[in-house]
Amino acid sequence: MATSNIENSVKESIAAFNARNIDLFLSGFTNDCVYEDNALGKVNNGREELRNFIKDMFAWSPDVKLEIKALFTVGKWVGQEWIMSGTHTGSTPELPATGKKFSIRGASISELRDGKVSRNTDYWNMAAFLQQIGILPASTIPNRFGRFMMRLMMKR
Repeated sequence: MATSNIENSVKESIAAFNARNIDLFLSGFTNDCVYEDNALGKVNNGREELRNFIKDMFAWSPDVKLEIKALFTVGKWVGQEWIMSGTHTGSTPELPATGKKFSIRGASISELRDGKVSRNTDYWNMAAFLQQIGILPASTIPNRFGRFMMRLMMKR
């Protein structure tokens, strides 16, 4: 599959996700796909587990959307940088709804087989998400560390 075809397929898949068309989204995955969400520590084996995972995501954030910021392909590999945003309005037993908006940067690495995703791993910052929805306090450590590093660099 040519690079432009792969990139178009990925963009169509994200458009299907954003349109809540789960069947169309899943059509881009092999039946035996492995979809790992690294931040959640969740591995979905096969389309049906992935279907349930996506349904759960839409339940805790009905307006969740993905925006691709960068996309590249190398052979059978696809890399994406994205922003996931939405409002945390759905409750789970572990995480009650907060009604707060979030916008999280992340990346995905996918492996293709016969033009479909056979394996995907998402990487994103769970602590940043929990801070944005008000579960964790905002951290001041990065700001202090950044100021400290700037002072060190200015002394050169």
